[in-house]
Amino acid sequence: MEFIIDSECFNRAIADVNKVVSQKTPFPILTGIKITTNKDCVILIGSNSEIIIEKVIPLEIDGVNVLEVKEIGSVVLSAKYLSELVKKLSDKIHITVNEKQIATLKSEEITTTLNGFHSADYPRLPQMDETRHIKIQSEELTEIIQQTVFAVSKSEARPVLTGVNMSFKENKLTCVATNSHRLALRELTIDSNVSGSFIVPSKSLNELSKLIHNKTEFIHIFVTDNYIVFKSNTTSLYSRLIEGNYPNVSGLFPKNARTIITVNTKQLLKGVDRACLFASEWKNNNVYLEIKEAAKIKITSNLSEIGKIEEMQNIKEINGEIDLSISLDGSFLMDALKVIKEEEIRISFGGSMRPVLMEPVGNNMYLHLISPVRAY
Repeated sequence: MEFIIDSECFNRAIADVNKVVSQKTPFPILTGIKITTNKDCVILIGSNSEIIIEKVIPLEIDGVNVLEVKEIGSVVLSAKYLSELVKKLSDKIHITVNEKQIATLKSEEITTTLNGFHSADYPRLPQMDETRHIKIQSEELTEIIQQTVFAVSKSEARPVLTGVNMSFKENKLTCVATNSHRLALRELTIDSNVSGSFIVPSKSLNELSKLIHNKTEFIHIFVTDNYIVFKSNTTSLYSRLIEGNYPNVSGLFPKNARTIITVNTKQLLKGVDRACLFASEWKNNNVYLEIKEAAKIKITSNLSEIGKIEEMQNIKEINGEIDLSISLDGSFLMDALKVIKEEEIRISFGGSMRPVLMEPVGNNMYLHLISPVRAY
């Protein structure tokens, strides 16, 4: 095995696959990165058995030659030492691997050797049916992840709630995340010949979001019995699915509201952010919302040993009862408001002990539910 590669390009690819490599695995070979040379590319793979990231480096990128393959082959090299070494090398790197799996890296006057593993011992990639897939723009996929993944449960008590439920049906993708106290639901029209419901770990979706952030390309999604695969031209992420049945959330959204208000999204976010200064975590991060008159909403929080904050904001539109008082988790409110892009938001209240429904004005494809918390 022998190839010459641009150091910057190699370093970026290593950094991407290295995100999922763990040094604490009981399987020594998984502490490494698998490198395979083909005639027209180099393929890097990193894995922790739950998530696999694959990067393809072609001969040319944007018309610039970044790779020359002299001999095809495969090896697994220590992710820790390969990553740190390549960061410290400049210009092009000439890599050769002998029959004893010893890799020699040369860059200018620098020569380094790394002992490798036999690539045949590295776990194989899951097989997928390439005729059945979902096609989605990377920007849309990034947005739907960001608008739901934050609502998953951090507790392992119910494993299915630590993931996002992705449902594909009739050219529509529905993503749902909940921790039993809040819920985010986002729908998107897509190009798909796949139907089914799959629970994807939040860690996998967060890694995927980082990989495709600020990129404009199509992502193809494939599903196997145990894995879901997100694939672009040069990057693939394989994620093991969470087993189990996701709860049916369709009946959770309130049908009737006592009070419905429309407010400016950014203005409300800033007000809640200020209120959170006095919202104590051991008191459920309480932020109080009150409506005493038709045109104003009062946002307050207090910490008896520190202080109190009170703020009045204008309501653009109100329907229903004017008298309202409710206590909500301020951090939950902020998480939801941060990912809403629309200028205005509609908030429906069913009463002081009923979940609050939040909907961006002009976008009926995104809903958010927040349960009230006790006011101490």
